[in-house]
Amino acid sequence: MRKLAIVLALIAFSGAAWGQAGDFWFNYGESIFPNANLGTELAFGGSSSDIKLASTGYRFGFRYNFNVGDHYGAEIGYAFNHTSLNYDASVAQALGATGAVSLPMHMHQVMFNGMYYPFTPDKARVRPFLVAGFGFDNFVPPGGQSYSGSTKIAGDFGGGIKIHVGHLLGLPVGIRVDLREYISGQPNFGFLMGGGGLWQTEASAGVGIGF
Repeated sequence: MRKLAIVLALIAFSGAAWGQAGDFWFNYGESIFPNANLGTELAFGGSSSDIKLASTGYRFGFRYNFNVGDHYGAEIGYAFNHTSLNYDASVAQALGATGAVSLPMHMHQVMFNGMYYPFTPDKARVRPFLVAGFGFDNFVPPGGQSYSGSTKIAGDFGGGIKIHVGHLLGLPVGIRVDLREYISGQPNFGFLMGGGGLWQTEASAGVGIGF
């Protein structure tokens, strides 16, 4: 066990990987919405699960991390999320469709986060991290524009790991994995029986470069 700890420490601290002012990342992954019920269009006989977001969708985004100290940092990030708005057959038929309807939609996220690296300084090759912060989600209805969407304050927390894998044009290049939870208010699309919180899980991987 002691030998394993020594090997891991040597791997983590070998090479001046991220001894830079910051690093820029592109991330791609999946968004999971476990409680995506948004409400109904039916004044009578409807339920809060008649209209819901799809349980999963893809996401991609950009993050800039900058170091504040050996174990602390900050992050500014933007993500584009693609999902769909699903209408139960009963609601869709009341609106003139012949069956259940699924309409593509998306959401924009802007987040500001604090970062904590509990085990390694900024020059380490492998850097596990914890992250938490706040920002906003802009939900864009099917066929709509961002300015016509529903914007909600959001919070997030989670963690991940960054790993230095080499250099490109003299700059450090790395990969990362993130797992995060987001909580915001539900979008206001005028549905009945809506409201409450909306949880979202992010599972993503990314590539980045240090500066």
